[in-house]
Amino acid sequence: EIASLRADIAFYERFVGATGQRRGLSVHELKLVPQRDPQLWHVVATLTQNMNRGAVSRGRLQLMVEASEGGRMHTLDWARLRQQKDAPGLDYSFKYFEQVEGDIVLPAGVKPVRVIVRLLPQSGAAVDQSFTWGDAVSGAPAAGVEAR
Repeated sequence: EIASLRADIAFYERFVGATGQRRGLSVHELKLVPQRDPQLWHVVATLTQNMNRGAVSRGRLQLMVEASEGGRMHTLDWARLRQQKDAPGLDYSFKYFEQVEGDIVLPAGVKPVRVIVRLLPQSGAAVDQSFTWGDAVSGAPAAGVEAR
């Protein structure tokens, strides 16, 4: 409980604390929660930005999953994960942080290894951030951010 409270304080201090490091658009945390159907996963992504305080960040979030299937690695794109051709991303619009939620479907027989979150802001470069599948399932905080 104490560790959880400390994590909450550190999270909010990023936005209001004088010592908080300025960061652009990023994924603070990604959680993947299994549903009753073993192929269905609920996604919860916590997005943050404190670079432009007070400015609204708008755009769409998409995921890609790198997976092993039959001993070969390949990438499952957003349309395949949503089972919809030209599937739109999950909309986001926030000043400091927001949790974006949606569902994905993994094809039968795949073994996911890594999840790539792609943030497509209305203006500016796309931001890719990757998580190991294990970290996303456990809800571990993000590691690196890469602008594209």
